[in-house]
Amino acid sequence: MKHLSILLGSLIIFSCNSKTKDTFSYTAKTTEALVETDHVGKKLMETNCYVCHSPTASHDVRLAPPMEAIKRHYINDNTSKEAFIKSMQNWIKNPTEANAKMYGAVKRFGLMPKQDFSEETIRSIADYMYENDIDKPEWFDKHHKKNRN
Repeated sequence: MKHLSILLGSLIIFSCNSKTKDTFSYTAKTTEALVETDHVGKKLMETNCYVCHSPTASHDVRLAPPMEAIKRHYINDNTSKEAFIKSMQNWIKNPTEANAKMYGAVKRFGLMPKQDFSEETIRSIADYMYENDIDKPEWFDKHHKKNRN
């Protein structure tokens, strides 16, 4: 019985260790730092979207507009994340001229082929796009400014 009391006392003393807070703080900082680089949407966008929407292709030999152009056409000051995600899901599942928001891109590149991505895949990509700065071509800012004026 004496050994059991000593064992229980030791367990209580060691379980009151204050190192948990430091570990939690470290984990929170690590998670925050990894959000942008390890976001599943970033990896999905790079794998699935950049095939046509490459941030490195030149202006004249593109297959489709860069993802940054899509982001700027679909998001304004009043666009919620859920509204953006829904717009992306609608367009990717049913790309029609009537459903288009980028008329110049449709005229230049034609309609995007229907994609067989799950709604969750599209949600992950759109979530990443909405919350983060995404890669854009070197020429993009100049081109965007010229076409906005």
